[in-house]
Amino acid sequence: MSHLRRVIAAAVTSAAGVVLAVGTMAGPAAAAGPGVSTVAAGYAHTCAVRTDATLWCWGSNWSGEVGDGSGVDRATPTRVGTAATWSGIDAGASHTCATRTDHTLWCWGRNFRGQLGDGTTVNKTTPVQVGTATTWASVSAGDSHTCAVRTDGTLWCWGFNRLGQLGLGSSVYTVTTPQQVGTATTWASVTTGYAHSCATRTDGTLWCWGDSSSGQLGLGSVAYSTTPAQVGTATTWSGVTAGFAHSCATRTDHTLWCWGENGYGQLGISGAYQTAPIQIGTVNTWSRVSAEVDTTCGSRTDGSLWCWGNNMTAQIGDGTTTNRSAPTRVGTATTWTAGFVASYHTCGVRTDASLWCWGNNANSQLGDGTTTQRSTPAQVTLP
Repeated sequence: MSHLRRVIAAAVTSAAGVVLAVGTMAGPAAAAGPGVSTVAAGYAHTCAVRTDATLWCWGSNWSGEVGDGSGVDRATPTRVGTAATWSGIDAGASHTCATRTDHTLWCWGRNFRGQLGDGTTVNKTTPVQVGTATTWASVSAGDSHTCAVRTDGTLWCWGFNRLGQLGLGSSVYTVTTPQQVGTATTWASVTTGYAHSCATRTDGTLWCWGDSSSGQLGLGSVAYSTTPAQVGTATTWSGVTAGFAHSCATRTDHTLWCWGENGYGQLGISGAYQTAPIQIGTVNTWSRVSAEVDTTCGSRTDGSLWCWGNNMTAQIGDGTTTNRSAPTRVGTATTWTAGFVASYHTCGVRTDASLWCWGNNANSQLGDGTTTQRSTPAQVTLP
């Protein structure tokens, strides 16, 4: 366990002693003003892009990850700059990256390992543009590294590379600007964990690289890989997500598969870690899955939301702090969209564009103006 993870774990363990507040889930409430189109959750901060393309962040800000230039924790959603052209966003442990409608890429927050991609290792408290390219399609921010796909199907990574998580096939320790991963131009999506990365290609194949000490690469061994390695031979992978040391993915037949570390039940099964993908149950209605740290959530085609794994800070949303080794339904709502993220706290968007968060709130990452932990979803009001 890394020093950072021990610090975070200690913080959330302490937060587990906070009184659990139960938020109402009685039917989707209409979002006041512009709703939310996408949300991202870091270890202790949250960011969301509204339907009007403005960007809002809140929670821990000790490395500048909120992006408002202050470095001061924010208890409620705070607007980042004045731009109204934000399109996609992802949050790492203590840094955040987002794309704009002009396909530029911007990052801010912690930069000790060069994860912001601006050529330095200096933290930034406001968004800084990553190079000058205007072809960025999507981005994924991990613990201390970042990867992104461009509109031409190329894949780029930067930041910490001690265990080969950048996929560059080299022993370079830190990279401070985006570097192309191989020469392929068929990358469709990418996801970053603590020290590993996974990505899908347009042909439906799945590839992982970096640390595999718990089998999180899905290659059938615990040997790490410094370049992308194909996971099995299937060509039906539709989406993938990387947690701290586990990974999960969906297939085109709507089945769900997970592998890697399973100490909290984050694979959705009981037992030890898995070095190759294993199907979770027999349900074939999974539409999307999201994993960060040791908690996993997945949505189904009926609009229901399910979570499992680490529940130490109530991030599963079932009203308890009991870890779950099988998918556990979050309330009874059938209006959850594909816009949800699971970390030490969890947030999700409903079909009416309203935003709901629950779990750890020690740094006000739930955006309700308090530091009260919540064990069920509560609506977040954006200005």
